Amino acid sequence: YANTLDTREQLAVQEFADALLVIPKTLAVNAAKDSSELVAKLRSAHAKSQRDALAGEEKEENLQYTGLDLIEGVIRDNLAAGVVEPAISKIKSLRFATEAAITILRIDDRITLAKGQQ
Repeated sequence: YANTLDTREQLAVQEFADALLVIPKTLAVNAAKDSSELVAKLRSAHAKSQRDALAGEEKEENLQYTGLDLIEGVIRDNLAAGVVEPAISKIKSLRFATEAAITILRIDDRITLAKGQQ
């Protein structure tokens, strides 16, 4: 998604996405799987899903529901596997974490400005 933006927001979106990648990487490492390979496959599936959606193409698979199967060490269609997660609680948690990070950055910005004004 970040590549579709033309402004400096692209950098912020890309960094936010990179920060979220810590979650599947950590899960894969804790499951003693090759996190680099699994996360690369996961990112590839999600990117293809987004490209197909932007182009308005018919999807041959539901790549948007792709997730990690850490028992087998592969990616899979989580919806077909019956893995349905409570999206509302995840969205709220991400919003609160994002707001906390923004608040910290604003405070840090103000402290930096205050030191520079002296």
